Amino acid sequence: MRNKANKHLGLEIDPELHDKLRYISKYEGRSMNGQLLYLVRQCVKEFEIKEGPIPDDEKDT
Repeated sequence: MRNKANKHLGLEIDPELHDKLRYISKYEGRSMNGQLLYLVRQCVKEFEIKEGPIPDDEKDT
């Protein structure tokens, strides 16, 4: 069930990239949404390792 506290993000993606993402998602046993969340979390984690934690006052901007 959808968590209403979560933010919604619309994403426009070209068909070739969409198909490749779907393939990888299935291969790794995730939904496409789950795969995108995984990739975003990895990006944030790598950023914070390199640059330090993102301050709370910057998270909503």
